[in-house]
Amino acid sequence: MSRPRAALAGRVIFRGIALISLLAACQAPAPGAPVGGGPARTARASQDAQAAPPPSLVTEAERTGFQRTGRYAEVERLCAGFEQAYPGRARCVRFGATPEGRPMLAIAASDDGALDPAAARAKRRPVILFQGGIHAGEIDGKDGGFWALRELLDGAMAPGALAATTALFVPVFNVDGHERFRRNQRPNQRGPEEMGFRTTGQNLNLNRDYMKAEAPEMRAMLALLDAWDPVVQVDLHTTDGAKFQHDVAVIVEPSAPHPGGLDAAARELSEALQARLSALGHLPLPFYPSFREDDDPASGISAKPGPPRYSQSYGAARNRVGVLVETHSWATHAARVRAVHDLLAALFERAAAGGAGALRAAADRADAAAARLAGAPFALTHRAGPVPRIFPFRGYAYEKRASEISGGTWTRYDESRPEIWRVPLFDRIEPDLTVTAPAAGYLVPAAHAAWVADKLRLHGVRCELLPAARTGLAVEAFRADAVAYEPSFEGRTPVTLKGAFRPERHDLPAGSLFVPIAQPRAPLVMHLLEPLAPDSLVAWGFFNAAFERKEYMEAYVAEEEARRMLAADPALRAEFEARLRDPAFAKDARARLDFFYQRHPSWDERVNLVPVFRVAASP
Repeated sequence: MSRPRAALAGRVIFRGIALISLLAACQAPAPGAPVGGGPARTARASQDAQAAPPPSLVTEAERTGFQRTGRYAEVERLCAGFEQAYPGRARCVRFGATPEGRPMLAIAASDDGALDPAAARAKRRPVILFQGGIHAGEIDGKDGGFWALRELLDGAMAPGALAATTALFVPVFNVDGHERFRRNQRPNQRGPEEMGFRTTGQNLNLNRDYMKAEAPEMRAMLALLDAWDPVVQVDLHTTDGAKFQHDVAVIVEPSAPHPGGLDAAARELSEALQARLSALGHLPLPFYPSFREDDDPASGISAKPGPPRYSQSYGAARNRVGVLVETHSWATHAARVRAVHDLLAALFERAAAGGAGALRAAADRADAAAARLAGAPFALTHRAGPVPRIFPFRGYAYEKRASEISGGTWTRYDESRPEIWRVPLFDRIEPDLTVTAPAAGYLVPAAHAAWVADKLRLHGVRCELLPAARTGLAVEAFRADAVAYEPSFEGRTPVTLKGAFRPERHDLPAGSLFVPIAQPRAPLVMHLLEPLAPDSLVAWGFFNAAFERKEYMEAYVAEEEARRMLAADPALRAEFEARLRDPAFAKDARARLDFFYQRHPSWDERVNLVPVFRVAASP
């Protein structure tokens, strides 16, 4: 076969193709096409359902009295089974594939056929997504979700809810982890007999991956979120920690002030869920029950919101309500599944009573307000205030003993002796890291445009390519004054910087990336591109090469150049002599030579320069 002519066409055509590819990467994927098929498929399913006997939708958990949970083959069977049993009201959706080749499945449910993103948008139908098995050993969400979905479709739970909303259920997010199936995966959890594993087949924790989006499973999930745009995103977990009586924690975000007052809608939903769960006989908590010091209730609990690497905070960064549900690991599997079922009942009851429409309106207000954030302060992180209130926490009697095993202290709980702990609760939230949104947006040089555009596209962020070079463009540039590398985490080397944005001028080649701040996903843009944000691309180590020196000046050369520089510049001599009054500097030969190298014309001015600029005007 002869060589393709395109291979000989030269750099002009190649660059044109590259720019077209980048432009495509900047556009968010069109969310209009149904993932699971259209009306013809629904009609065929209806005909097949009339001919075939109804499938059993009972789970392995129910058949065994919640002693066991099913394998992923059960999810595949039930996904198809729901579509067959409820033709025109339920649809099995395949939205991705795992690295080990398994299908990622969801079930959409609606009373009037709003079973794909386009139909839901056309009807202005709020979508409620609930997912199980992001940590596949914590599998209550799968079993409780199937139970709840069946009752929703039968009308036994929250009548009218599926006329007001479309439910989207992902039974197992971490599919490959689910099939790493064995006993004793979680020794701090009562049942089921066997379960999956916490992380994916690539050993990534999906509930740390929402922002960096490296796992194929997460990339598929983000596409699902972008297509369906759920107003509420519910993540169903099982918690770890001490032994206590509370059986479920429900954390609703945003809990801190958010554009458009979305936090008020989240707070209202949280209060309603807490009240309904209490009425159903549960002992719910509105915060994550983790003590500030392990096994020490007296140390208190901090209720500050987490960064957007976590599902509930990621939902808030998208201007949607995120709900983290944590059933308590020391309850039985049956009790935990019941808690999931009842939480979903409470949520869909509220949706049926008008709450879904209110959340849709709240999300729309948040989108509109976020698109006007330019020049306004925005809190990227929050901290718990220093003054707690005392919370009556339902625990058990416990004692601390000296341990001959660990040599430390051993906490022993006595579940036969319930008691009330007076726990300091630090839930008065204050802004911590606050930045001012840029007036126009962010610029990423062309060298990094392709992969940054890919990340932004996954998050539904709009970006544009500069068709021509810009010379001497006024920008704010961030130069790191200090760089600290952290231990490997989730397969990356995170970095913590000290520094600030300062006015500079830079040349930007054609193909550089402009990310406007005037868009609904502005909070997410700042979380991704502000260098000091804890889940930014910088913090996760994607730009670590920017902090590495690639050229050097040998010591003997630096000695010669330093003498020339001192002789030619009295101001430099005075500055050097002032620095010598610092004993640490005076004793550090390398620092003294670097003083001159960093002021020499050969110094690489890009060292410690973060390749993300802020701009006050659209380029």
